[in-house]
Amino acid sequence: MTPSSTPVPSYGVWLIGARGSVATTAVAGSAAVAAGLHPATGMVTETPPFADSGLPPLGSLVFGGHDTMECPLPKRAEHLAAGGVLPHGLPSAVRAELAAADTEIRSGGPVSGDGRSDDELIAAFAADISDFTRRRGLARTVVVNVASTEPAPADGDPRLPASSLYAAAALRSGCPYINFTPSTGLHHPALGALAASSVLPYAGRDGKTGQTLLRAVLAPMFLQRALDVRAWSGTNLLGGGDGAALADPAAAAAKNAGKERVLADVLGTAPEGEVHIDDVPSLGDWKTAWDHIAFDGFLGSRMVLQTIWQGCDSALAAPLVLDLARLLARSADLGLTGPRPELGFYFKDPDGHTSALGEQYADLLTFAERLGEGQ
Repeated sequence: MTPSSTPVPSYGVWLIGARGSVATTAVAGSAAVAAGLHPATGMVTETPPFADSGLPPLGSLVFGGHDTMECPLPKRAEHLAAGGVLPHGLPSAVRAELAAADTEIRSGGPVSGDGRSDDELIAAFAADISDFTRRRGLARTVVVNVASTEPAPADGDPRLPASSLYAAAALRSGCPYINFTPSTGLHHPALGALAASSVLPYAGRDGKTGQTLLRAVLAPMFLQRALDVRAWSGTNLLGGGDGAALADPAAAAAKNAGKERVLADVLGTAPEGEVHIDDVPSLGDWKTAWDHIAFDGFLGSRMVLQTIWQGCDSALAAPLVLDLARLLARSADLGLTGPRPELGFYFKDPDGHTSALGEQYADLLTFAERLGEGQ
């Protein structure tokens, strides 16, 4: 068999929150880009520096996942198109791919009244993932958490939060793991030994898609220009599932921790000010973020910079989810293990040493070369 006719292996992408907006947009977008229906705008791994990195092609990705929702993916995609998140006509054009992914979605949890122990739940979730990988003949599967933000676990709570159950299930089933949310995931103290002993790569947490992306650019600018930031306040207006989840103050606190870390890491200290998150259901998957930055210039001259970010959360997040799944699949193929700090570019609360976007991008490009060299 000649190299040109060698079959391309298929890779699984197992989405936690598989019927949510981000997951639906990722499945539909992957199919659309693979078929040449739309350009890969927003996908960093489709830019020239990654051409020789050996990443799985989009057409080789097979989707499945866990969710507690019942709305089928084709119908969910229609809802997103009606809200302007997906292009008109796209749900019909990729209906077969959406339907195929929907058949691979299993019931998640835990749900109210579920009497299973944590270990029983982990075993059940891991069995679902392993069955998917085996039955579809996949080279490997990458598990990605894109579920709604959960509150941080209370001190002394004997039960693992849902995100940690899924994280443990991913590693138990031999799958690389990505936490695209602020939820606890592998950061739970009870999973420390499991993560440390894992021979799998993992990355997280909390995808950097909008307001914090801008902060990761602006904060280094103030530092490098020796301008003294006195206060940095922000407000987020958003709807959809994430807006509803973040209406819970405990969930909002988990979300804001990553936003605040970027400023503290880059500036060396956290300036005055907070981030407020308001749930506005009528906005759907669209969000608006304001930042008000008060800073001092030469001779104490007081100045202000204000920014407005308006975007579609699902359209910002989905290409990054596809990037990360491909990057971690390649990492696992090369035998890389443990946290991947090189992927800090994608996260608010990364495993890497810096929160400055420019430095993170340089690290990512270096990593792309390493993946291409096969080491």
